[in-house]
Amino acid sequence: MDFSTFLQQLVNGISLGSMYALIAIGYTMVYGTLRLINFAHGDIMMVGAFFVYLASSMGLPFPLAVLAGITGSVLVGIMTDKIAYKPLREAPKISLLITAIGISFFLENLFNVLFGGVPKAFPAPEYLTTSFKLGEVILPLMVIVIPIVTVLILGGVLWVLYKTKYGMAIRALAFDIPTVKLMGVNADYIISIVFGLGSALAAVGGIFYAISYPSIDPLMGIIVGLKAFAAAVLGGIGSVTGAVLGGFILGFTEIFVVAMFPDLGGYKDAFAFFFLIFVLLLRPTGIMGEDLDRGRF
Repeated sequence: MDFSTFLQQLVNGISLGSMYALIAIGYTMVYGTLRLINFAHGDIMMVGAFFVYLASSMGLPFPLAVLAGITGSVLVGIMTDKIAYKPLREAPKISLLITAIGISFFLENLFNVLFGGVPKAFPAPEYLTTSFKLGEVILPLMVIVIPIVTVLILGGVLWVLYKTKYGMAIRALAFDIPTVKLMGVNADYIISIVFGLGSALAAVGGIFYAISYPSIDPLMGIIVGLKAFAAAVLGGIGSVTGAVLGGFILGFTEIFVVAMFPDLGGYKDAFAFFFLIFVLLLRPTGIMGEDLDRGRF
């Protein structure tokens, strides 16, 4: 691999890792608060992309379509919590896990009925699909935009968690929900904020993914969602910074394995999960998970 090829794959890895990181933050926020692995989270990403597609087909300008997609995803995420998860707050965790899998299947089949199973061309505007050439390296505009947005969102999430009263309530809920309720905090409202924030991040990740790989279908969130979950576990699930780190590591792993071993390109998903297993054998709590007994996020 020559130096220009290395730089090209580095750029691709940053872009892919950023998308995984955005979705992984939502996973880790929900888990850190409720100890719930929300397997429907990857499908919220799909919902966001389809809402943008629907809004664009109705004639809305792309920025307004994006806003509509994010808003719709937030509402779906909050409704999912209110309808499916809230009644099971005191139930065994396995009940919540099975419910999450059921919600995932429901969303996939619902959108399959509404939009069909044939992949749809995502209506990304031309100015977002342009590319620049820097020497021998091709830089699509989204490769530059996605990491910048990811870093800004990470900073915003950390600011909310550590500098606002809502963030303080979220971190308190992560330790003891019944005690927080006794102190007068509306736990259900705070949990809705967590689901809404996580769903918004999933929608942003789904929109970026649809722009970078301009084809959407009702099953697009399955493997991407699993990889984002793997990124959250790799970084230390329950740690926002760890989720971002895990996303970047997983993105780099996937890209560079294919670049170095082209004949094994069909196994790139397997290599990503194999790397996760390898890291967890050395650090069972993930890269940044060692302090989770004393603090969350």
